[in-house]
Amino acid sequence: MTTPTAHTARFDRGRWADAGAETVRAGVHRIPLPLPDDGLRAVNVYALEGLTEGLVLIDGGWSIPESRKALEDALATIGHDLGEISDVLVTHIHRDHYTQAVELRRLLGSRVHLGSGERRSLELLGETGTDRPSGSLHTLRRAGAHELAERVAAMDHGGFDPSVWEAPDRWLEDEELRFADTRLRVVPTPGHTRGHVVYLDEARGLLFSGDHVLPHITPSIGFELGSTALPLGDYLDSLRLLTTLADARLLPAHGPVGPSVHTRVGELLDHHDDRLAQALAVLGDRTLTAYTVAQELGWTRRQLPFADLGAFNQMLAVNETAAHLDVLVARGRVARTETEGVLRYTAAVMS
Repeated sequence: MTTPTAHTARFDRGRWADAGAETVRAGVHRIPLPLPDDGLRAVNVYALEGLTEGLVLIDGGWSIPESRKALEDALATIGHDLGEISDVLVTHIHRDHYTQAVELRRLLGSRVHLGSGERRSLELLGETGTDRPSGSLHTLRRAGAHELAERVAAMDHGGFDPSVWEAPDRWLEDEELRFADTRLRVVPTPGHTRGHVVYLDEARGLLFSGDHVLPHITPSIGFELGSTALPLGDYLDSLRLLTTLADARLLPAHGPVGPSVHTRVGELLDHHDDRLAQALAVLGDRTLTAYTVAQELGWTRRQLPFADLGAFNQMLAVNETAAHLDVLVARGRVARTETEGVLRYTAAVMS
């Protein structure tokens, strides 16, 4: 682990999104790129030196002018320019990770790499002509939150530019990438999206975790076009998978660098255990929809009432609640019935 310099020390928990480049270790630089009007504030891309004749990026950022300018300025502070980017290894298909990678390819000829599990999501983007999370809206309607679904559907999610949703140059599997003397293991980690991957540099003890493991928040689950059968179950399995690999420093897509992947994964697993118990307690002896259960839970670190959340965050809350209830169904703790397209949950009687 490198000793923080006066320059890197400013990237603490409260200021991680400040513009510039933080040197994580020799040849590895964290560059936060802006996400205007987004509560996440910024997305980290990582510039890796010495892997090719140019630079390799982990994630690309959002294809907006201010993001490209921030990337260009940050690279200049470490003695590089955009034209040196040879490859962009993307963790998942969300626009704040993927779309600028495609733009860089168009401008510079950079190669774009993406997990093969995202293939169907990319096809749906082309078929539907939007990146709105139709899977999340479907979950809202199945939870009985029809009015909320209509409010979210009517929101302005930003313009859809089909040109930045082109296919990657290479679809990645569970494999090892070799760049000069560096090996990066591609580890599929479905949950946040069906094709999310992380990149493990075992020799240097670094995990580029995308949105799979974040230092201060939990990622949304199954936030994408289409839907999967049990996204939270997939996510929990993906978290446990990381505990079977060598521990590493956490290099996340949102937030500051952390000292231990295993420690943070343990915290996330504990959090979801707590939320499963809370959802079961809300059910009690009643039969409820995920929408009703979500309204009786607290949200964010401050345990805000559901009514205090904006419509978009209410959507995330209902989706998360449905995901937890479905895991309880899979574990035999809860029974699920469907009436007129709405799912209802009842705690199972345990003998």
